[in-house]
Amino acid sequence: MNQSLNKKLLSFRRVSLYTVIAVFFLIWVGGLVRSTGSGMGCPDWPMCFGQVIPPTSVDQLPDNYQEIYLEKRLAKNERFVASLNRIGLSDTAEKIANDKSILIEEEFNATKTWIEYVNRLIGVVIGFLIILTVWKSFPMWNVDKRITVGAIASLILVLFQGWIGSLVVSTNLIPWMITFHMMLALLLAGLLIWIFHLSNRLMGRDSVKMDVPSKVEWLLIAGIVLMLIQIVLGTQVREQIDAVATSLGYMLRDTWVEESGLIFLIHRSFSLSILIVHVLYFIMAFKYTLRNSQINLWSQVLMALILLEIATGMGMAYFGIPAFLQPFHLLIGCLITGVQVLLYLQIRDNRQFSLK
Repeated sequence: MNQSLNKKLLSFRRVSLYTVIAVFFLIWVGGLVRSTGSGMGCPDWPMCFGQVIPPTSVDQLPDNYQEIYLEKRLAKNERFVASLNRIGLSDTAEKIANDKSILIEEEFNATKTWIEYVNRLIGVVIGFLIILTVWKSFPMWNVDKRITVGAIASLILVLFQGWIGSLVVSTNLIPWMITFHMMLALLLAGLLIWIFHLSNRLMGRDSVKMDVPSKVEWLLIAGIVLMLIQIVLGTQVREQIDAVATSLGYMLRDTWVEESGLIFLIHRSFSLSILIVHVLYFIMAFKYTLRNSQINLWSQVLMALILLEIATGMGMAYFGIPAFLQPFHLLIGCLITGVQVLLYLQIRDNRQFSLK
């Protein structure tokens, strides 16, 4: 590889790494938005109360601001429902059209407004980072076209994610829309990790090859599937906790867990299966990989994250769901999936090498 291309590859790797970090930071901020109940801090999108810089006092808004933004949201939802009907998703369209929670318009709260506003600003920064990633990927076309294609796909995905984010607001945080929004964020992170991994290969950073048996790869795949299921279960637990908290007027936090019912018990018990699968994976990875290899090192990181995720889950269960723990619990779960994807890519490369 010539020196000029090598410099461009280094630049691409740096930008793509920053973008991955920014995506996970945004996931943490999104968890903070959820834990503080700030999701509707801005009732419109992409503006916030129709302004580039949101208000700091209700006095800066018209007296009937709730009616104004409710009307705007309902008009947007009508267009969304019509679009769903056109593509054959009539059941989903009907649920949205008949969801009475959409009619609830929150009162202005400056703190919640600015938390949501910062969340949106970070999203804009990520958008620019991905545009820069695409730009930096063009010189890679003649070396590995997948890098450029993946970068362009990430830009398309982040634009789609922004549109879904606007619908999350217009539908007044319908739970399944929030879950879909978060899963798209995980998909974006995975896509960025993939193109970063491809650039690592070009740099020769993963040049040490080992004969890793297929059972290690399959254990990791099982771990990825289980973790994704657990994340979805976690969002359902969060929905139930929100319902309990609202019914209790956000008082008596110590009773929220026991009032959340069966879904919390399933989520808690499911963590045991995740731990068992990953312990088995770690034992196999430790057995079949070199001590200082990237696979071995990242496997140690994965196990540390699994244990930390369980610890934060226990902390929420036994200490009345502290608000500060919720976004960290979400972030760690998402980091686990990111590390899993990176390990899968590394192990797959080694498997392909050993089969040659």
